[in-house]
Amino acid sequence: MRTNPSFALDQVDEVRRLIREYPWVTLVSSTVAGELVASHYPVILDPAAGAGEIVLLSHVGRPDEQLHELGAHEMLVIVQGPHGYISPGWYDARPAVPTWNFVTAHLHGTPEILSNAENLRVLAALVDHFEDRLDEPRRLNGTPENADYAARIVAGTVGFRLRVTRFTAKDKMSQNKPAETVDRILAELDGDGPYASPALAARMRRARDSASEHSASEHSASEHSASEHSASEHSASDRAAE
Repeated sequence: MRTNPSFALDQVDEVRRLIREYPWVTLVSSTVAGELVASHYPVILDPAAGAGEIVLLSHVGRPDEQLHELGAHEMLVIVQGPHGYISPGWYDARPAVPTWNFVTAHLHGTPEILSNAENLRVLAALVDHFEDRLDEPRRLNGTPENADYAARIVAGTVGFRLRVTRFTAKDKMSQNKPAETVDRILAELDGDGPYASPALAARMRRARDSASEHSASEHSASEHSASEHSASEHSASDRAAE
């Protein structure tokens, strides 16, 4: 993925947040035969991972394990957040072309195959992760009958843990546009037109707020440095006068 400093998303915490909010990912492998294989599965973050780590837990069906040659080589995991079309008609009267705003992360790592017992625990954790939001969650092991059923079907899946060794993430949210243009884009995304997208509008606001906080932090640091430099000069002048 082509990178651009204006849209770079390099904070581990932000990438972890993206995974939590958009856990339906694309798994991509290049096989020994040179074929590209892609599958789609939900993932969760390993709670045992360190603060600066990204470790994924998931499973695939047995056929996909064979197609991906799971565990034999590196895998690419693509996380796709909110995205949408941005019309040049939302800008101003000057010549312009359309664009697409999006946030995505490309994660790389080699899957570690889990034992059947570990796989069953991961499946239960996956179910809990999504069922927790319901008023009456249906647990994988909620009843003895369901637990027995889950224990039988687990043989058809292969669990894995993927420790991300490197990633590239991009958060393209019109950061290169004037504030008034961003406001017009947000109004359209919040509206009821054919390209309305409240989720994308919310993501754009987060990107704008994050940029403002970063700018304020840099300004504060610059003022602090200038103040220290001024104090140092005054101190040197005082010593010279003595």
